[in-house]
Amino acid sequence: MTTTGAEETPAREDWPEPPPISDAGRLLTDVILTTFRLNGRLMEVAQERAAEGGLTAAWWQVLGGVLDEPRSVAEIGRRMGMTRQGVQRVADLLVERGLAEYLPNPAHRRAKLLGCTEAGYWAIRRITMVQVPWADRVGAEVGADELGAALATMRRLVDVLEADPEASRR
Repeated sequence: MTTTGAEETPAREDWPEPPPISDAGRLLTDVILTTFRLNGRLMEVAQERAAEGGLTAAWWQVLGGVLDEPRSVAEIGRRMGMTRQGVQRVADLLVERGLAEYLPNPAHRRAKLLGCTEAGYWAIRRITMVQVPWADRVGAEVGADELGAALATMRRLVDVLEADPEASRR
């Protein structure tokens, strides 16, 4: 046996056999691994596009959560798939740089709302000028029907995972 951190690792021959995986389980695993790869590539592209507006991909993501209306840090996190702490760090930087501002929250005295400033909207506009042609080009190559089907599947997976009590168990 070897020790890793606080847990001892049994000898390999003592490891339990995993249960057999179904075709759907195998496909879901492939979807997950492909999503990791896609996410990595999309984050590279997002970083390149965000630089056009003087932002990082994370700054763009947080500002994207408040373009239509101010929201609390927790709301932005839920909407954009980020942790509240991660959003808070980025939000503070955006406010410090004048790209966003904290506003009073009529529904909660302590949880302020984050809103986009004119400088933030301008940064997003500059990104949009390069992002839209890129999205049109890549989208045309894949096709609207395929993208629509992929989006529907992704939304269904999100719904199932968010409703699954075991999804967040460790």
